[in-house]
Amino acid sequence: MKNANGFMDLGSIFDEIFQAAEDFREEFKEHFARGEDCWNDRRMPFMDAFFNENTDYYPAYSYPPANVIMAGDRSLIFEFALAGFDEKGISLSFQGDYMVFQAKLDLEPSQNSTEVGENLRYLKHRLKLKDIEKQKYFVPLDKYAQDKVKAVYKNGILRIRIPPKEEVERDEGIKIEIISED
Repeated sequence: MKNANGFMDLGSIFDEIFQAAEDFREEFKEHFARGEDCWNDRRMPFMDAFFNENTDYYPAYSYPPANVIMAGDRSLIFEFALAGFDEKGISLSFQGDYMVFQAKLDLEPSQNSTEVGENLRYLKHRLKLKDIEKQKYFVPLDKYAQDKVKAVYKNGILRIRIPPKEEVERDEGIKIEIISED
């Protein structure tokens, strides 16, 4: 875990810890998500609640850095730090209750500082430019106006604002007239 200078690279250590935790979560899910107890083959219904696909509404993807905000007007705001990306390489869409986000880098080989064959010596290596594969974020279709989304990309920050659906205000209810049968 030491770099060429003999110093500990805490960023790499944390990356490995978080990756190990994710690997453990996947293994645990694979073996216990069926709700079976491997020791005596009993059902564990509480396991279903932990491994429901929709439980983790806003996953903690480590790349790119992101904020998920609920505004005062109940709008959902997503902010992604996308330094080095071009807006043409960014893709946003909705698939049911999920906003799907992905981005592709458009770097030429001469722009990539980690090109093979160069004699590089990193003093600090935290910026890892890479394509962003398909990431899903929960945005319930019945609560948010997915057709009124506003996405702005400025200074390397992608800001997406999803307003809530306007609910029709109802009066005190529907008055039912009672008549006499006479």
